[in-house]
Amino acid sequence: MIFHELWAAPQLTSGSPNIQGWSQIGELVAAFVLSMAIGIERDIRQKSAGMRTHTLVGVGAALFVLISKYGFNDILNPGYIVLDPSRVAAQIVSGVGFLGAGLIFVRRDSVRGLTTAAAVWLTAAVGAACGAGLILLAIATTVIYLVVATVFPVVSRKLPHSASVISVIRVRYPDGQGILRRVLALATSRGFTLSEISTESLGYQRAIRTNVAQSNEGASMVSVTLHVRGQALVNDLVAALSELQGVNAVLADDADFENE
Repeated sequence: MIFHELWAAPQLTSGSPNIQGWSQIGELVAAFVLSMAIGIERDIRQKSAGMRTHTLVGVGAALFVLISKYGFNDILNPGYIVLDPSRVAAQIVSGVGFLGAGLIFVRRDSVRGLTTAAAVWLTAAVGAACGAGLILLAIATTVIYLVVATVFPVVSRKLPHSASVISVIRVRYPDGQGILRRVLALATSRGFTLSEISTESLGYQRAIRTNVAQSNEGASMVSVTLHVRGQALVNDLVAALSELQGVNAVLADDADFENE
């Protein structure tokens, strides 16, 4: 009897057709425009992830949300197949998190890349909001991002910074090319005072940065540790040191020795 009831259970039937039309295309276009606006700002600043990356992330996130909302109507059947579209948002957050982490890990030899990774993560949120039909929230978030990216750096430079805080900067470069002299000159020209300098020979290592001359591959590498203090932004100094010809890697840490 039970066997017969199992076989006699109602079969799944197709639901209503999947939804796709101008409304969904409009949400994709909104994600495209807003994501591109964020990417243009990153491109202007010549960051590793620019307009193409941000636009693809935003449009992709919007499409995932649209698929989750409208892409399974043909198989839905109350009591048999029930889908939760909100679960896609959580997957987008975790998936884009790996992409943003990749941007940071690729540039693990310097402190640059954090803002770009955060921008990619936010772009995915903007795209998801567009896909969910929350266009006003997506526009407001994009405006907030542009304010943070353009206005906050100016405000940060005008804020008073403690001159007693010591930062540790480690610079790696090929030996015997006078790079240390340029590093010290650049640090002092930006208003930093050097309280301690130490060097360490790293032996022969392969150069990993593109601004190191091809002839330097396999050269003896040196790591110099600088204890600097000043009212200027340490991140700006690190960025400038990273652009010096021959510099292989730059890493900065905070070390307020006076308060320890």
